[in-house]
Amino acid sequence: MVVGDFPIEVDTLVVGAGPGGYVAAIRAAQLGQKVTIVDKADLGGTCLNVGCIPSKALIQAGHLAQSAKGNEDLGITTENVSVDFSKVQEWKGSVVNRLTSGVEGLLKGNKVDIVKGEVYFVDDHNVKVMDETDSQTYTFKNCIIATGSSPIEIPSFPFSDKVLDSTSGLALEKIPESLVVIGGGYIGTELGSAYANFGTKVTIVEGAEDILATFEKQMRSVVTKRLKKNNVDIVTNAMAKGVEETDAGVKVTYEANGKEETVEADYVLVTVGRTPNTSELGLEQVGIEVDDKGLIKIDKQCRTNVKNIYAIGDIVEGLPLAHKASYEGNVAAEAISGQKSEIDYIGMPAVVFSDPEMASVGYTEQEAKDKGIEIKAARFPFAANGRALSLNDTEGFMKLITRKEDGLVIGGQIVGPSASDMISEVGLAIEAGMTAEDIALTVHAHPTLGEVTMEAAHVALGTPIHML
Repeated sequence: MVVGDFPIEVDTLVVGAGPGGYVAAIRAAQLGQKVTIVDKADLGGTCLNVGCIPSKALIQAGHLAQSAKGNEDLGITTENVSVDFSKVQEWKGSVVNRLTSGVEGLLKGNKVDIVKGEVYFVDDHNVKVMDETDSQTYTFKNCIIATGSSPIEIPSFPFSDKVLDSTSGLALEKIPESLVVIGGGYIGTELGSAYANFGTKVTIVEGAEDILATFEKQMRSVVTKRLKKNNVDIVTNAMAKGVEETDAGVKVTYEANGKEETVEADYVLVTVGRTPNTSELGLEQVGIEVDDKGLIKIDKQCRTNVKNIYAIGDIVEGLPLAHKASYEGNVAAEAISGQKSEIDYIGMPAVVFSDPEMASVGYTEQEAKDKGIEIKAARFPFAANGRALSLNDTEGFMKLITRKEDGLVIGGQIVGPSASDMISEVGLAIEAGMTAEDIALTVHAHPTLGEVTMEAAHVALGTPIHML
């Protein structure tokens, strides 16, 4: 211990101020705990600063750029649409700043102490918090680790000014003429779609049989069709081999169908997944169990094998979703306060802000069948919805999964306009134990996209109104 390093005592120490950490800190403070939150970076974590929020801002700007060109079907055409990308980036930054400053205000308003620095565990009740010049010991009764994740770097594609991770991909100073995306998961597809809408020639190189492999084939095909319509090349069953940086940009080599191919572009964006930020915390000092992927093992209350230390978000098993981290943060804070809160992921939605959007919650058709559940899978197309027709955005469908014996809603999948917003109704139905009849009897305003959910419920009941 350095001279003058007198331990600061807290009830709950939260390590990481992303959407998991700051929510946990606020909830713990609301429950009467003395809370300190520590992060080496900006409040809001990856999500608010270099992930969810800035990417959605960029995606929205891309949609506006695309729609500004007009639509011949509607008799509207526009010439010489221009994009000042520096202003797009400036606006995106303003959105981020408003939210991060809002997080700071919420933490302070709930009397949470905010500390900047890196955390290293000394034992199960003490950490060192270090900045560039000093270190300070904090003694805690309970601790919640919420350190998030970082982009995976492929050895053959070391990050540089032209080989980008998702953070760099969001911060380009001008719209690239061409872009290669390695990895067709949700991050690669979202950013690839955004830049394609700005006019970039995008090539997606994916190792699996299809992009967005965690979603159903019927859903993926709708997104793939739109991407190809937007001049995006999709190469699947392809292995990225390496990259050569040139004066003009990059040459990316990949192998597909037994042949080696090369594609040139201004940049290559590597989005092959994320890795948990657990290796530099000193977890071994405490004996916290970590698996071979670096994920911390937890129980139903987010508690690690060390009873007073909890872990949430990207550093535990499950999809790296901001809302999952926030949900787990609430559970951990309440568990520390003696409440019986437990994690239950059945109502956890997953969303891709592709074009069109994709969303899923609860069981898919195949997952339910694998569990031996007899189901009905009821589909209703956006093409039969008045609001979708008036938006000239009719590709896609809603699929409602109900239990055959009683009509209980156990899942739902949507691909189409505003899928990200619509999925919440299905999530609520699952959490509340509602049936297809409950949804069908709920009056939905007309004309709205939400009517698609009501119509799918009618299909499940065998009483479709606007579909034969």
